[in-house]
Amino acid sequence: MQSMEEMMKAAQEAAQKIQQQMSDAQVKLDNIEVEGNSGGGLVKVRASARGRIIGVAIDDSLIVPDEKQMLEDLVAAAFNDARDKADRAANEQMQEMQSGLGLPPGFNLPGMG
Repeated sequence: MQSMEEMMKAAQEAAQKIQQQMSDAQVKLDNIEVEGNSGGGLVKVRASARGRIIGVAIDDSLIVPDEKQMLEDLVAAAFNDARDKADRAANEQMQEMQSGLGLPPGFNLPGMG
């Protein structure tokens, strides 16, 4: 039978392992790239699965001063598309990590959900 001290040490080691895996997952999410687009691909936004914006590309045909509002709307739509894709990629990674830890489906790790 384990002593209380041994059980506490094992729990602390498990918590440290989970903390390290969560940290590794955050790094991995920042390296996964998604691309949101709008206007049939005329506006593209690249982002990490963590939501960091990497770049924006706007087709030259949209650079018309009279069409500024449409361009702004397309940029916002592309950002939202990238954000949705980043969220989906992050959720997939978190599910993979949680299944690797043997956690039950739907269990949210603090700071990850």
